[in-house]
Amino acid sequence: MFKIVETKNLTADTCYFKVAAPDIAKKAQAGQFIILRIDEEGERIPLTIADYDREKGTLTIIFQQIGKTTKQLARLKKGDSLSDVIGPLGHPSEVKNFGTVVFVAGGIGAAPIFPIARTLKEAGNEVITILGARSSDLIIYEDELRSVSDEVRITTDDGSKGHHGLVTDVLKEILSSDKKVDLVFAIGPAIMMKFVCKTTEPFKVKTLVSLNPIMVDGTGMCGACRVAIGNDTKFCCVDGPDFDGHQVDFDLLMARQRQYLDEEKEAVSFYEKEKSEGRI
Repeated sequence: MFKIVETKNLTADTCYFKVAAPDIAKKAQAGQFIILRIDEEGERIPLTIADYDREKGTLTIIFQQIGKTTKQLARLKKGDSLSDVIGPLGHPSEVKNFGTVVFVAGGIGAAPIFPIARTLKEAGNEVITILGARSSDLIIYEDELRSVSDEVRITTDDGSKGHHGLVTDVLKEILSSDKKVDLVFAIGPAIMMKFVCKTTEPFKVKTLVSLNPIMVDGTGMCGACRVAIGNDTKFCCVDGPDFDGHQVDFDLLMARQRQYLDEEKEAVSFYEKEKSEGRI
């Protein structure tokens, strides 16, 4: 059992959990993920590690209440326990002194970007972070990202904070300036990462993305998380989650993310009904 030692709400539907998992925290590195299960009958869900504390033996995970399992997970409190947490899984993000690195964080993608930005800042890179959300009340991890960035630029779709527009507007502005950008790293919705890659391609700037396909076992055996990278098929759980964004078939990725939408909606509907009737 893995005890939850801290919880808080970052937005109306975004939750922050700190979980006691000393063996995982001891080995976790930026860019890796875990798979958790709430109870013995629960669904296995992957979540990127948003932070880790080796001394205290804790992991930080951030998630949105979207599907049945994340809604159920959000009901847990400090002192409750998770049945299973496995990890760290996936390859850590590459760490070296690239030069100037621009991170593009879309929505909840700000959380997994934080440990990567921190690690690359410690490696001597200049770090510029573009933090985007639909509106100001959905921005998360701004203070954390400011603590590891030389500059933070904020964008909102509705103009309620920072630049009124898309993250790609600010990214193109930076790439078109005299600033030499050596690497762009994007995490967020697949459609956002797709257009980040389209923005950087004409500038021939190396662009990495962290992919989030449907995943089941996390060990490369089920094949559910397969993604098309150039002419190759890769498994996100064992070959990723970081990939060259200019090689990713984002249209296929997004199609595969939608393949169980009807089943997901049915599961949420059934869960909400059971909850409203006091059965759970």
